[in-house]
Amino acid sequence: MGDKRVASIVPSNQAWPREELEAMMEKWLQANVQAEKEGDWSKYLGPMYTEDAVYSWNIGPNEEFTANGRQEICDIALGYQMKGFEAWEYPYHDIVIDEKRGTVIGFWKQRAPYKRADGSWYEIAGIGGSWFEYAGNHQWAWQRDFFDLGNAKDCFFQLAGAGHLTPVVKQKIHRQARGALLPGHRKLRPEPSRGEKLRNTMAMVRIALTGR
Repeated sequence: MGDKRVASIVPSNQAWPREELEAMMEKWLQANVQAEKEGDWSKYLGPMYTEDAVYSWNIGPNEEFTANGRQEICDIALGYQMKGFEAWEYPYHDIVIDEKRGTVIGFWKQRAPYKRADGSWYEIAGIGGSWFEYAGNHQWAWQRDFFDLGNAKDCFFQLAGAGHLTPVVKQKIHRQARGALLPGHRKLRPEPSRGEKLRNTMAMVRIALTGR
């Protein structure tokens, strides 16, 4: 990350009354419920970020998503990124509040609106959640999401095989497969050369075959 973004996800360690943080989370959870009902996250969640808030998540070893400021958060993180997922649900199942540092961690699931033949839901396995810092006035200073990328990819492969991916999600996947970065995405460092990739692959093949 650039210096600004690194600093933006370091807790300021500002204490807040626990009651205020609990009220913030209650308001946040209700806003999420309304957003899911209408498929409009910007409308309900957008006002709950400061003007200069940062929203980010990691997408593997060399790719990051970052939205800087409330407008980018609404347009990209809660807007473009959520296109094609309007019918998905993201239920929270646990909340951890640290009033001494003014931070909150919420654990949630990512559940598609489809069931398998055995009656189970398609959902991304593993741990998923959001890390927030409170800024007062019922707003977040920043939000950092985390999820199991390997399980996310597996879930999308299953949804593709079952014919459950929406056209807009298919277009996003197609765009990424052609090497284009989606809005808000960026590389963390230069990509390794073909020679480096070949060397790394051959080294892993040798280890897998020989144990050395």
